[in-house]
Amino acid sequence: MSPPARRRVLLYVQHLLGIGHLQRTAIVARACAEAGLDTLLLSGGTPVPDLPLGGARFEQLPPCVATDPSFKVLMDAAGRPVDDAWKARRRERLLGLWRAFNPHALVIELYPFGRRLMRFELVPLLEAAQAAMPRPLIVSSARDVLQDNEDNAPRLQKMLQAFERYFDRALVHGDPAFIPFERTFPHAARISARIVYTGYVVDRPLAAEDAGDAQGEGRGEVLVSAGGGSFGGSLLETAIRARASTTLADRLWRVRAGVDPAPERIAELRRLAQRSGSGRVIVEPNRPDFRNRLRGCALSISQAGYNTLLETLQANARAVMVPYVGRKETEQTLRARLLAERGAIDIVEEAALAPDSLAAAIDHAARRARGPRVAIDMNGAQRSAALLAEWTAALAW
Repeated sequence: MSPPARRRVLLYVQHLLGIGHLQRTAIVARACAEAGLDTLLLSGGTPVPDLPLGGARFEQLPPCVATDPSFKVLMDAAGRPVDDAWKARRRERLLGLWRAFNPHALVIELYPFGRRLMRFELVPLLEAAQAAMPRPLIVSSARDVLQDNEDNAPRLQKMLQAFERYFDRALVHGDPAFIPFERTFPHAARISARIVYTGYVVDRPLAAEDAGDAQGEGRGEVLVSAGGGSFGGSLLETAIRARASTTLADRLWRVRAGVDPAPERIAELRRLAQRSGSGRVIVEPNRPDFRNRLRGCALSISQAGYNTLLETLQANARAVMVPYVGRKETEQTLRARLLAERGAIDIVEEAALAPDSLAAAIDHAARRARGPRVAIDMNGAQRSAALLAEWTAALAW
């Protein structure tokens, strides 16, 4: 008698500005594959080289990005606004991949709690999945904090309606003891029977042989980064200018300029480093060793994106964070302020960012003792995979 076929899980993700959504979903995909699930990750954003996927499979949809944080205009890979014909081609590609894979579980990252711009393909996908025989489990994969908005009340109502119409479950990647989902989604009580908290999604802690020893790379450096997005330029420049006024001015400062920074951007930062860095500032693109260097750095200076913040806590690194606010973004600020209140990090509000204010925060953070300062569940990837394995095993097909 042949063993039963593995349960199939399809994860859809669309990153529009930074790559945090893709990185988080890739971590979940790897965990699903490790749990024995046949896992396919579909990505609709800009391709990211060397994305670690473990045993999960990957398909790249025709990529698109947003032009700015308002998320109102989609651009294709050539930098042209997408038109109806482009949307139709991508929609058919998505539906074709879904039909060919025939998953037991369809996991949509963020929607309906975000990504309204992608409804041209997500609504047809959800309609098809809901009508399929046999029908897959339909799951939303959501962060702990939703973005606030000027039209928040009607927007939140539409989220609720879409969730109740299409979705069986919501995996909320957070810890309710820290930030309950209802903090930013007031309708959470209405769908509480379908919400499961997974804990925060972050890669497993580095093994001792990968983390480096007291002489390892990055030991004692100041690590400056702005995540995988393109909106951290002022933070990087301000950090370079603040260096000379800090108690850590004699350390090596390593500035990570992004995943694929424009050559002119790297050149501009390097000129600034040459003028004011006293030979102690290195400017380079992002590299895969970020978590390793966090473990050994004297201090991390960064924005407060979900992934960076969790990796910083996991590494027990001293940190100064500048939450990104963009067009009235609130997600990073809420999470960072709560952690600052608990003494886990120091923050500088983006509106107050200047060399003097950043230098003062750096000196304050540098005096902190290292060590765990806040207890947060960070087992989100493994918990998500275990839940999907359990739910799909219970299906009759």
